[in-house]
Amino acid sequence: MATDKFLDDVAARSSHGLRGNYASIAGDYTVEQDYAAYTPAHQDVWRRLYARQLDLLPGRACSAFTQALARLDFGDAIPRFDAVNRPLAAATRWRLVPVPGLLPDGVFFGHLAQRQFPVTVWIREPHEFDYIVEPDLFHDFFGHVPLLFDPIIADYLQAYGEGGLKAQRLGGLKYLARLYWYTIEFGLIREADGVRAYGAGILSSPAEIRYAIESPQPQRRRFDLIETMQTRYLIDDLQKTYFVVDSFEQLFEETAPDFSLLYRALQKLPELDP
Repeated sequence: MATDKFLDDVAARSSHGLRGNYASIAGDYTVEQDYAAYTPAHQDVWRRLYARQLDLLPGRACSAFTQALARLDFGDAIPRFDAVNRPLAAATRWRLVPVPGLLPDGVFFGHLAQRQFPVTVWIREPHEFDYIVEPDLFHDFFGHVPLLFDPIIADYLQAYGEGGLKAQRLGGLKYLARLYWYTIEFGLIREADGVRAYGAGILSSPAEIRYAIESPQPQRRRFDLIETMQTRYLIDDLQKTYFVVDSFEQLFEETAPDFSLLYRALQKLPELDP
């Protein structure tokens, strides 16, 4: 089965295997959000993670994120996805789909192309409060979901999913992965009062949100599509480079053209160190 191959491939590349329970997945890798399975300890971890990160947002998170997060107001308990889907569908026609964890590329792109955002159902244990080996519910929800209420980011993500399905056929996945990493996961945006974070990997991390905005160490480079897709990234460390967009409109417009010719050009260009 394709599912078995995916699980075997990930296990072969990872020292920890996969955290999620893939035993009851549907054909599209979705599962039920078994809310009763969240223990009081899980709820406590959620509340503490949420409160800690909320305190770090002022002066560091972009305005669209903080405004949407304030409307969601899920600091008291792990959110039920169904309760979020009603206002989310009304705002941008997106919906959250519960998944066990990491997904095959094609499955992930397919969900995005259908305006469905995969959110991991498991949440870290208390001893993992400061570090997890792969994205959990807190990262996926707190980091990603608020900006799904922004119409431009919502359209960008759908276009990204459609582009990902095409990139699989054209040998462009590594370039597209870099674009996702440096925008949706670790993107910065220039606002009237300074550079702010919109990437989920920054917004959900207590160390990265301080470092990305305030540290003199990393480079903060103006977003350039080709340079972004040339640049490798760091998975297990703070980033050495961030790319800064002037607006979400700029991000959407610069990534709108067909990437077919771009992939061919990138194959002839050198890869850049982080």
